[in-house]
Amino acid sequence: MAGQFSRFYKFCVRVARIPVGALTRRHWEGQENLPKDGGFVAVVNHISEFDSMTMMHFMTSAGYPVRILCKEELFRVPVLGSIMRSCGQIPVYRESSQSRDALAAAIAGLQAGECITVYGEGTLTRDPDFWPMRMKTGAARMALRAQVPLVPVVQWGAQDVLDRYGKHPNLKGKKDVWVKALPPLDLSDLYERADDPESWYQATARIETAICRGLEQIRETKMPHRPLDRKSVRLPSKKQLAAAAKAWRADNPGKLPTQRKPGELDPYLKLDSAAAPSTPKQEG
Repeated sequence: MAGQFSRFYKFCVRVARIPVGALTRRHWEGQENLPKDGGFVAVVNHISEFDSMTMMHFMTSAGYPVRILCKEELFRVPVLGSIMRSCGQIPVYRESSQSRDALAAAIAGLQAGECITVYGEGTLTRDPDFWPMRMKTGAARMALRAQVPLVPVVQWGAQDVLDRYGKHPNLKGKKDVWVKALPPLDLSDLYERADDPESWYQATARIETAICRGLEQIRETKMPHRPLDRKSVRLPSKKQLAAAAKAWRADNPGKLPTQRKPGELDPYLKLDSAAAPSTPKQEG
């Protein structure tokens, strides 16, 4: 089993499980795909601020303490930051000289037999319909350099508890939430070229494909476009998404975010037609 539970970690897990148990009907699948021995990387899509809680519940209920790469700003929040450090979470310093520290700490943890969880996109998806965006290469780099298994994980439904960039959770009744671990990806053919950026891109493409296909199965619909690339497609901002979702909820009382039809949020987004995320420019 990857890693060990400290007493404080166990206490935090018990506390964190309370809202997950109270607010969700859990559909946990694929825990048999999690490696029984040694360290591994778990790569997951990011749809809601609440999904870190559901992911934690999924992993710890299977017996795996997890260390998650989190944006450094969270570690500066009073009390929360101290708890995260005590639980061994790893701060990510974006766009700074310290950005490599997170990668080094994660690789050391993997080599020590721990489970490291990574949000593949590096942030909440800004695809209005909650499909994954293009994945970053961090997870692939960790797995290749440490030569450990990489497990794609998909989740859906956490946004019904707390909508993306929302400020107030929906406390009315339990919401269906799915978390599913897919079979580990075989990246062994890339181990010898672990420091080659081309290997990172190849591994990341495999991760991206697995997560998109896995999410299609849970949502029972085909992803209508390739994962959006923030570098080539203009995406709505955090403020635009938050305002649009709030307006949509006001117009659709009692309706859950997972019940939105494809493109239903677009009219609420104050974007010109050239920037509409539902019709991104396709790559060749």
